[in-house]
Amino acid sequence: MVERRPALTVLSHLVLILGVIVVAFPVYVTVIASTQSAEQILQSRPMSLVPGNHVVQTYTQALFGGLGEYGSTRTPVGRMLWISFVMAMVISIGKIAISLLSAFAVVYFRFPFRSLCFWMIFITLMLPVEVRIYPTYKVVSDLGMLNSYAGLTVPLIASATATFLFRQFFLTVPDELVEAARIDGAGPMRFFKDVLLPLSATSIAALFVIQFIYGWNQYLWPLLVTTTDDMAPVVMGIKRLVAGESYTEWNLVMATAILAMLPPAIVVLSMQKWFVKGLVDAEK
Repeated sequence: MVERRPALTVLSHLVLILGVIVVAFPVYVTVIASTQSAEQILQSRPMSLVPGNHVVQTYTQALFGGLGEYGSTRTPVGRMLWISFVMAMVISIGKIAISLLSAFAVVYFRFPFRSLCFWMIFITLMLPVEVRIYPTYKVVSDLGMLNSYAGLTVPLIASATATFLFRQFFLTVPDELVEAARIDGAGPMRFFKDVLLPLSATSIAALFVIQFIYGWNQYLWPLLVTTTDDMAPVVMGIKRLVAGESYTEWNLVMATAILAMLPPAIVVLSMQKWFVKGLVDAEK
């Protein structure tokens, strides 16, 4: 029997509260800075931690662009958010779809060099991004896919990790289900659609959350394949707002950072139950 010790309970709660403060305080400062004007942030040292009265003005300027307080022309953050959203959705859905089909083929189909094909997929995990990035860029450039949604997403939709995870799960599916589906007259694709997909729902949800955040946070690859501001995702937009001029409108930077955090946070919160279940389900 575990004894209850008040001192340890108090200590654990203090550690948790300290952790929440360390994580939440930078977010709070970001929110406060996005409600103030650029002059208020630059003139006050240290910056005031009281909300300002420029919320509507700051977020309107960030979302729709136009002229900044110093006369600079900015790309609308709304456009950047849309590009990041398209990237995240295409990459996550594409990775899951291709990984499901490839794992299904490797597990349930008999063809020559089946194991070799799987290990060739798996060994790509050992290749650093820097090794693959130049030949990938060369192919994308030769195909005329620079500054396009296809160039931003297609090279990133293959995933050896997801293929491996789905393969391991498919190996745990009882052979009796396969035999029952065969006796019932189900073909391979019907077995895949009616049996494997419902069983894989929690794993798909967990992978979707991970891959959505992965696609949303892409920086290096868009930096290479985009040369115009109208195809830049929001992560690049934040960087350009900070380093693009001799001055920095920190209120717009902070507003853009808050807007960039919202979609991944919404996805995680809305799919939290499925995400946790997909990671810790004992049957998987």
